[in-house]
Amino acid sequence: MEAAARGNKKLQERVPIRRTAWRLADLAILFLLLALLLHRVLHDSGAPWRRAALACEAWFTFMWLLNVNAKWSPVRFDTFPENLAERIDELPAVDMFVTTADPVLEPPLVTVNTVLSLLALDYPAAGEKLACYVSDDGCSPLTCYALREAARFARTWVPFCRRHGVAVRAPFRYFSSTPEFGPADGKFLEDWTFMKSEYEKLVHRIEDADEPSLLRHGGGEFAEFLDVERGNHPTIIKVLWDNNRSRTGDGFPRLIYVSREKSPNLHHHYKAGAMNALTRVSALMTNAPFMLNLDCDMFVNNPRVVLHATCLLLGFDDEISCAFVQTPQKFYGALKDDPFGNQLEVSLMKVGRGIAGLQGIFYCGTGCFHRRKVIYGMRTGREGTTGYSSNKELHSKFGSSNNLKESARDVIYGNLSTEPIVDISSCVDVAKEVAACNYEIGTCWGQEVGWVYGSLTEDVLTGQRIHAAGWRSTLMEIEPPAFMGCAPNGGPACLTQLKRWASGFLEILISRNNPILTTTFKSLQFRQCLAYLHSYVWPVRAPFELCYALLGPYCLLSNQSFLPKTSEDGFYIALALFIAYNTYMFMEFIECGQSARACWNNHRMQRITSASAWLLAFLTVILKTLGFSETVFEVTRKDKSTSDGDSNTDEPEPGRFTFDESTVFIPVTALAMLSVIAIAVGAWRVVLVTTEGLPGGPGISEFISCGWLVLCFMPLLRGLVGSGRYGIPWSIKMKACLLVAIFLLFCKRN
Repeated sequence: MEAAARGNKKLQERVPIRRTAWRLADLAILFLLLALLLHRVLHDSGAPWRRAALACEAWFTFMWLLNVNAKWSPVRFDTFPENLAERIDELPAVDMFVTTADPVLEPPLVTVNTVLSLLALDYPAAGEKLACYVSDDGCSPLTCYALREAARFARTWVPFCRRHGVAVRAPFRYFSSTPEFGPADGKFLEDWTFMKSEYEKLVHRIEDADEPSLLRHGGGEFAEFLDVERGNHPTIIKVLWDNNRSRTGDGFPRLIYVSREKSPNLHHHYKAGAMNALTRVSALMTNAPFMLNLDCDMFVNNPRVVLHATCLLLGFDDEISCAFVQTPQKFYGALKDDPFGNQLEVSLMKVGRGIAGLQGIFYCGTGCFHRRKVIYGMRTGREGTTGYSSNKELHSKFGSSNNLKESARDVIYGNLSTEPIVDISSCVDVAKEVAACNYEIGTCWGQEVGWVYGSLTEDVLTGQRIHAAGWRSTLMEIEPPAFMGCAPNGGPACLTQLKRWASGFLEILISRNNPILTTTFKSLQFRQCLAYLHSYVWPVRAPFELCYALLGPYCLLSNQSFLPKTSEDGFYIALALFIAYNTYMFMEFIECGQSARACWNNHRMQRITSASAWLLAFLTVILKTLGFSETVFEVTRKDKSTSDGDSNTDEPEPGRFTFDESTVFIPVTALAMLSVIAIAVGAWRVVLVTTEGLPGGPGISEFISCGWLVLCFMPLLRGLVGSGRYGIPWSIKMKACLLVAIFLLFCKRN
């Protein structure tokens, strides 16, 4: 029984969202899809291209069923942090994790702003109950130096934020605009000017720092970084700030730098491995029952976010109802009309809330509060949660460290000490032992305990393991939004991120972690299984959507048809389906406060993504499964956070598609070129070759199909004639032309 049951005032409320009209629309589109399939079956000519169309449309129907399941029963969770006032002393401690992997792609200044926003959180006894751990998988002295400077800056920044009630506590965002000062704001103006000057000095110190100088003149503080390689170095743990040792009692959370040991002979498991190392290190230093994890570019946008999350973690009568609290990803400086389709506003409001009404929202890898005992692999049963009974079982699960096993036992059975930790620096040596690269060998870390290995999307897989153990999760939507991050802009960054996600999803789908198997043999609910499949089949959609997209050009080039003609009854089914689906999508965007242009941009990007990132992810994982290649974790470049507002002439024009020599652009460029060629050949045949009059040729539907693709692929067509970063490189053009030539030869022979 959670603490909420002991008081009269509720901390949270689960509110179902009505969507009767949308359910009718869901069923109407499903009826049209089934009607089109029936028409296909009843009028089957046996032509291969028509059979291919039938297979693709059957897949689209299956996808729509998954979509309907995910959206069918949405809910939201309201929180009441003001009701925590009666139980201030009961509020739990929280360990906060920030992960960074590359000081070039993820500049230290980005990480610093995220850390500063965490150190300035509003939480009772924050200096004792909160601790911030930064995992640096790049083992960069620049990152460590930046965090040391951030800790010094925080001694004035945190009091300033609390004294003046600053809403956004990431300095680069706060100082990006100048507040309006009134006659009575003299003290505030003085403080604001001083803090802005101090932050600009901090920025210059971090940006002017260079690694050789730090190693030569940084003293003993950076001696551990001498002669280290990014993929081969011992564990480095540094306590950069411990409030309990402060003479002034500054009252902000502890700050600990962690760079786990790496060896070229052992797999380090990317972000999942870093999270598991942080979990073990924090267990020996602070051992908070709850943990928050953030990517380095996701700063705190609502300083009361931990209080809101606590309402959900403590607010249910049964802790099984809330294993973790996931916040939606929101983005600052978002481009108007979402030109790259990666702001996910509608997906959150429609699909996210719908999945929250099932067994719970997915774990998305950042902006998530976890119960430590759940991360430790605690299972649910008829009588509540079940732990580990014997020392032997604890050893097999958590490893050889007696200190770690004892801390795990304390968390599992709720025997946490209420006494503040006097000196966490004394725990550094034992913490280094559990961050060793060989510590997990022979244990359950990465399988039944901690973040799960085996996929590039370790976050979603870890959440699935938690749901499969019988736990539920909650979606926390608050105003202002809990966290804000930067969405990748430009073609390469967006498609790289989507390719990584899709690769991870397919790895899960074809592994023993397949949600169908998990539902069969564990406690994953059936509708939750379908919700996971809704995301996992992203890359599987690519071959079906590519096949369907190629049918239009094929028919125009070979004088065939695959869609019903205007003289057939099936034409009106296809037309009604086309209108209904696009109207449905348009109305979703309007209801979510988005523009018609945003709706089109998202539809266009989905077509581009399917023929590029998803297709490459599908091929990559298939080749990996067959033993011909390996998937590689690709870090998405983060924008540098500054406050000076200077424009960089090297930056691309916002919202404009950019290109590089990545193979991800080859298939979609070929498809764009092919669509234009097909329309030209089809129109030439209709206008000039009037004497042939061959029966069974293409109709208006095939022209509409190719024309729609041309509209969707317009950024690629512009790239064909563009220059610089706005032009598709010649190497990509030549490879795309080769694919087009092969397809044209295929059409000619058929």
